[in-house]
Amino acid sequence: MSVFSGTYQWLDDDGAAFGAPGLEPRWTSSKKDTVATAYAASSRIWFTASHGTLNEVYYPTIDRPQIRDMELLFTDGETFFHEEKRDFEYDFHYIDTSAMAVRVVANDLGGRYTVTKEFITDPHHPVVLMNVKIEGEEEVLSKLKCYALLAPHLDGGGEGNNARSLDMAGRRCVLAWKNGISLAFGADCGFTRSSCGYVGSSDGFQDLSTHMRMTWNFGQALNGNIAVMGEIDVARTREFTIAIALGDGHHSALSGMMQTLSTPYELHRKRFIEQWRRAGSPERLASVSGDDGRLMRISHNVILTHEDKTYPGAFIASASIPWGAAKSDDDLGGYHLVWTRDMCHSATALLACERVDTARRALVYLACTQHPDGGFSQNFWIDGTPYWSGIQLDEVAFPIMLAWRLWKVDGLGSFDIVPFVKNAASFLVRYAPVTQQERWEENAGYSPSTLAAVIAALICAADVLRRHGDEVLGTFLEEYADWIEAHLDEWTTTFRGVLLPEIARHYMRIRPPAEGEPFHNPGIAPGMIHINNRGPGEKFDFEAREVIDGGFLELVRYGIRRADDPLIINSLKVVDHVLKIDTPYGPCWRRYNHDGYGQRKDGGPFIHFGQGRAWPILTGERAHYELAAGGDVRPYIKAMERFSSFGGMLPEQVWDYADMPSEGMYFGRSAGSAQPLVWAHAEYIKLLRSVADGRVFDRIDIVEQRYAVPKESRTFESRMEIFQLGRPISAMMQGGTLRIVDHEDFHVVWSPDNWATTNTTVSQNVGKPGSFADIESAKDHTGNITFTLYWPKDNRWLGKNFQVEIHTDAIPQEVAAMKPRS
Repeated sequence: MSVFSGTYQWLDDDGAAFGAPGLEPRWTSSKKDTVATAYAASSRIWFTASHGTLNEVYYPTIDRPQIRDMELLFTDGETFFHEEKRDFEYDFHYIDTSAMAVRVVANDLGGRYTVTKEFITDPHHPVVLMNVKIEGEEEVLSKLKCYALLAPHLDGGGEGNNARSLDMAGRRCVLAWKNGISLAFGADCGFTRSSCGYVGSSDGFQDLSTHMRMTWNFGQALNGNIAVMGEIDVARTREFTIAIALGDGHHSALSGMMQTLSTPYELHRKRFIEQWRRAGSPERLASVSGDDGRLMRISHNVILTHEDKTYPGAFIASASIPWGAAKSDDDLGGYHLVWTRDMCHSATALLACERVDTARRALVYLACTQHPDGGFSQNFWIDGTPYWSGIQLDEVAFPIMLAWRLWKVDGLGSFDIVPFVKNAASFLVRYAPVTQQERWEENAGYSPSTLAAVIAALICAADVLRRHGDEVLGTFLEEYADWIEAHLDEWTTTFRGVLLPEIARHYMRIRPPAEGEPFHNPGIAPGMIHINNRGPGEKFDFEAREVIDGGFLELVRYGIRRADDPLIINSLKVVDHVLKIDTPYGPCWRRYNHDGYGQRKDGGPFIHFGQGRAWPILTGERAHYELAAGGDVRPYIKAMERFSSFGGMLPEQVWDYADMPSEGMYFGRSAGSAQPLVWAHAEYIKLLRSVADGRVFDRIDIVEQRYAVPKESRTFESRMEIFQLGRPISAMMQGGTLRIVDHEDFHVVWSPDNWATTNTTVSQNVGKPGSFADIESAKDHTGNITFTLYWPKDNRWLGKNFQVEIHTDAIPQEVAAMKPRS
């Protein structure tokens, strides 16, 4: 590399740093005080902050972290060395209630000087700005030196980073780079000195903490886990602005930094705040909050902040890496990925804020990310590249519901949702009712929460398609939903509950697939589920009836069950007995019993195992149920507000045990997973809208009118059983309909009397989902139905027969487990 390039000059200083490649890299605290960006789409940069300091910076998309952190260090060169994270007390504020502009006022523990910092981004360019003012005793300030220490983790990782000091247009700064991404780090006053080192050996922190002054002045550190440092002479400069600029190449980053620093900081701040004021939070919801709308405004902005700007409409789950301080480069994803479930909750919350255009962007993005088979990856990068590969049926169902909601408020513009809805509904028909993973992303089977989303989505899809002229497919999807709903309680409840002695029947977290069903695990005994993330020596396999979660409340939320349904009420009693935690800030619930995803019992980070903790989002879900049941929702609203951090960030989990100060764990405060969890902020926004409306905002009218009514008031009765080769059945009720579904046109050759007579039924094609054929069972039919299949297009026979027994009474439980017969 040349010593001189363009208008900048490399500074060799003391040459190359020692100690390459540095310690194994780590990320930083997942407990963010804020996540922020400019409101303008042109400023493609985001920052996070915690402990009063800057954390991850994301560029050029919100799924690409580029630094670990940046903090200030102080020393008088002789008697003290102060690190912001450990040696200061700080107050955190938003500069304006409408904007994600942050002010931190920090005092050294001796009260000798005060550091006031403001964090914003350039309103139009990918540059993070930190304005610093230092005040205090003149005797202290006259000797004080300030050092800005930054740890690049370019292109999403701490390994393989490079940095050199340089002179840019007469100002000393630092340039870091990796894989085509460049970072420029400087100040409007220029650094008086700078150094590049390897973390743990030659970085600036090691220098200052050892010597109380800067003795190393290394000009470069290449190909390692590095930290770079710049010195500001406080004796000469009491107020300054530090810039972190990112770009695709050196010149882009350096010129971006210099351009931004050439504009006075006050003007940047004024524009930043004016932009956010245009966002317009839904002030009418403030009246039903418990804090005069503070968390409402923050939640609204947090959701908006998590939308990407290169891929508009893409919302990630969180700009956070759970337990980041214990994670290295091998955990690339963190939560800065798209989960369609979380994203649809975010988009629906923005609909609750009457941001129809933003929600439509989310839908259009999803349509552009949908797989040809109608499904979605379990989660994926902003550009659609899959990360994990599981199949979660609710992540296909929620986009259908979002499309329906937008259609109902005339919010689609010119976007045609019919192909999108057809494809997604067809995917549900292919796999439902068995999901490979439920919403907690671990277990396969029949999940109440997943099936609630699937039923609602199929009814929404039927409504869309009927109104667009496809009566046949609409009816088919509606009948598929009716079949699932008719069997819902049979598939997802236990009659032999053991969690609360007086309640034998209640919903389970999930019923595992039986042998012959999709995603069956032959390595686990029948009726058992395997729970990951359990600690050494702990039990991993449990009977399904031993494990419960609150997912069945989704049945009430979408209108599939009434709030006063006895099965719902009894299941709630079990949930409260097993999962409820009464914290100092209000009630909260764990996901499910025996959960291992959470802070360890000793307060340490989750690394492969832990103890599942209480989730504030579940307080919101319980509040929605209470609203539907006519209960008092105010305690739950207040609890969610109190669970948030002083920056208004709602955590994924809170510590739900006695205080453990040595580990930074306090009862009812954020644990170490992710903060913020955008889904939790969306839940809170929707809760306020629900209370303001006097009705659950997520409730779907056509679903409620169809199912949440007394059985005698229903206009239909489902006596159908659906057979697919991937999920064959062995029994049906007398007088019902056996529906055979396949993705290709077929003939079914069948007999009601063991082939004494033979019938042939030609399937009916319904488009993307394939074809179906119905065999009606007479009201006095006994015995069984025997059949085989023939595909005329390929001139191919199935090559075996199936038998379905006709039952005149209730199907026994061991048969209802749907073990196939062939």
